[in-house]
Amino acid sequence: MDPHVVVAVRRYWLTLLIAVPAAGFVVRLFMIQHDCGHGAFFRRKAANDWVGRTLGILTLTPYDVWRRGACDASCDDRQLDRRGMGDVETLTVREYLARSRLGRLAYRLYRHPVVLFGVGPAYLFFLQHRVPLGMMRGGWRPWLSSLATNAATAAAVVLMMWLVGPWAFLAIHLPVMLLAASIGVWLFYVQHQFESTQWARDEAWNLQDAALHGSSHYDLPAVLRWFTANIGVHHVHHLNSRIPYYRLPQVLRDRPDLIDIGRVTLGQSLWNVRLTLWDEASGGLISFREARSGKSEL
Repeated sequence: MDPHVVVAVRRYWLTLLIAVPAAGFVVRLFMIQHDCGHGAFFRRKAANDWVGRTLGILTLTPYDVWRRGACDASCDDRQLDRRGMGDVETLTVREYLARSRLGRLAYRLYRHPVVLFGVGPAYLFFLQHRVPLGMMRGGWRPWLSSLATNAATAAAVVLMMWLVGPWAFLAIHLPVMLLAASIGVWLFYVQHQFESTQWARDEAWNLQDAALHGSSHYDLPAVLRWFTANIGVHHVHHLNSRIPYYRLPQVLRDRPDLIDIGRVTLGQSLWNVRLTLWDEASGGLISFREARSGKSEL
């Protein structure tokens, strides 16, 4: 093999290693954008909005589109009768068994880790965020936000390609953004799909219970807490979304009784991927295998 090719391959592997912390910085920027969307990062709304919109160029996330979706999701959080807005699709055991064989296969493919944390994030950040088709009736602001973000992102991409070349830019930036997108979806998943989570029908739903017990405390190592801007303290965030990320650890220090509520460690979160169906009889998430073995509502 040409020695120049060998050197180039070795250098590219080093580039991919550096892409890991680079993706972590992108995730941290997204979490700051997330705080801006909740009006938590600055006191003034205008400052939150314009910093959020600027960061949206770097995170490939139109600010006003995301903010509206996040608000809708928070208002209907953990309600079985109002699923589907800003959440990972989750069927009850009864709904899953009522589907055709093809429908069950489609759901199993959707919940497969390769799709959920690989194909899905790429589609979400590179395609779905470009055109807010789900907000056709939401007025002009989501469309303006999406198109403005697209235009600014395109300008930044063209500039960087002009400076370093198209192939060099794609070889470096594409892995960073793909990894950051997967990390972002993973964090969102763990925050809401864990063993002790709670869902309820409308008549039994309570906002405080849904916030505190329907969202996890993802207890990560210190360095990962920094890169993720303490988003793992998600149950407290859902109780009061106006608390900025840098204040969340203080809340746990002041209220240690909140530490163990919905606590999920890094190792436990990997095991929770198997939980795919909501069992209304037991009031918990179960796996496909448990549904087949009869540990279900039917």
